[in-house]
Amino acid sequence: MLTYKAMYRFVHGGVHTEALDFPGVVTCAENLPEARRLLAEVLVDIAETCLLLGESLPCQDSGCTDPDADLEEPIHSLLTATSRVRPEAVTA
Repeated sequence: MLTYKAMYRFVHGGVHTEALDFPGVVTCAENLPEARRLLAEVLVDIAETCLLLGESLPCQDSGCTDPDADLEEPIHSLLTATSRVRPEAVTA
């Protein structure tokens, strides 16, 4: 399980969200439950893309903070790891 730090800022018309210790994981929504759901989806999508490209994931930093945040909390994500093997590459 990966645990990054989520930040929420309540703005006119919705909620701005980002994972403070995972660059690029940013989204917005109309309300907090939707913001949490979308942030989790974006985190998984970007993490999986990094891994597919052979890039490492950012280190988790529970100490990072945003002084303008209205709410900060951990965001937990589960990733499934697999290996890709071409059937013709496998010999008996």
